[in-house]
Amino acid sequence: MSQTNAYQGQRAVVLDTETTGLDPLTGDRVIEVAAVELINLMPTGREVRWLIDPERDIPADSSRIHGFTNSDVVGAPKFAEIAQAMLDFLGDAEIVAHNAPFDYGFLDAELFRCGRPPLPRTRMVDSLMLAKKRFPGMPNSLDALCRRFDIDLSQRTTHNALLDVKLLAQVYLELMGGRQTGLALTATAGAAPIAEIAGLQGARTVRLIEASEAEVAAHAAFLKKLKEPLWLKPPFAEAAAE
Repeated sequence: MSQTNAYQGQRAVVLDTETTGLDPLTGDRVIEVAAVELINLMPTGREVRWLIDPERDIPADSSRIHGFTNSDVVGAPKFAEIAQAMLDFLGDAEIVAHNAPFDYGFLDAELFRCGRPPLPRTRMVDSLMLAKKRFPGMPNSLDALCRRFDIDLSQRTTHNALLDVKLLAQVYLELMGGRQTGLALTATAGAAPIAEIAGLQGARTVRLIEASEAEVAAHAAFLKKLKEPLWLKPPFAEAAAE
């Protein structure tokens, strides 16, 4: 599934992990996994979050970042116990993460311990790389992007994975073109299903807005008057061609 398809309304999952450290190859483990479902770039209200027993101590330096201590994971399931539920939620959707190779590396290491295959890299969407392409040379951390897009950061006192994915879902929407999701200038064979969603700023209903043939023609004529119009560049060009 391409990023263009995700823009046009396909399913994607925004994911984040918290870990005991920075390198799974030296024994660091996952202690939290959270994910939210997007349809047409908008949260549907479906979300998952697991606190996980990493089967090792959580270093104090890591606790200062995400807030979790050894006492927090007492009685929590081990990764192998939540692996299938996580994979079921991910399905075959694109997986969006900020600095995605980090999360993929840890999840692949955990899946390997369970005797399961790694996550396909073809499904990986790295929002950090998208941000760097859009804002080269600028700070592109999740905090920086939230401030740039005027997204409320008041609750982000630690790197809680569920809060982070909710913030990243808003950032990803902005990186993919902004909040006019569902707007299409081409007619389709059938209207997209109406999805009741619970967004971060209250419940909203996503509906596909289709232009008439006359409006499409007028838009095309207008674009010819512009120099390098945005609508003739990806992902809009691919969407208009289908």
